Amino acid sequence: MALTVKERGELTATYRFIEVKLMETLAEWVPTTPEMEIKLLFGAHIWDVAQHADSLGKRTYELRLPLQFSLRPSEEYIQILSELCEATESSDRIAGFYDVMLPALGSRFQNYLSQTDPLMDAPSVRILERILQDNSRMIQESKALREQLKLSSKEDSWVNDLARKESSIETVVAPKTAA
Repeated sequence: MALTVKERGELTATYRFIEVKLMETLAEWVPTTPEMEIKLLFGAHIWDVAQHADSLGKRTYELRLPLQFSLRPSEEYIQILSELCEATESSDRIAGFYDVMLPALGSRFQNYLSQTDPLMDAPSVRILERILQDNSRMIQESKALREQLKLSSKEDSWVNDLARKESSIETVVAPKTAA
């Protein structure tokens, strides 16, 4: 069954919130990351993620919501975003962002694409496909930088725990509260 306009709007607004938070996270990390090469990677990707948030925000208006509308995700997802933001080590930041969050969002976007009508929801499809391409490129750029800097890519318990928590969340959309 295809997603309704209301469901598409809620998901799009929630994805926008997440993209804005990821952009803010990268921006917060730039001044406190010691390695110049990593600062430059984060800086370039701030722009990419900002473009994603902007595209999703424009789409919210087309889905009968206010322009640039963000919908706060579930509390469980907020906790994951907060935990990611609190990472202090460069290796944790890179692994959390590029190995956990971007692939996890990619899976959520693919799930959306499998549920929506590609004709009726063509603008959302194009936006999410572009984000998926950008995320793939950003992940590849992070891998190349890790190789260049010879950063350890060992899996640690924090990264595994973050991935486990993220994958345990069925939907990012916050449940509706009774009025």
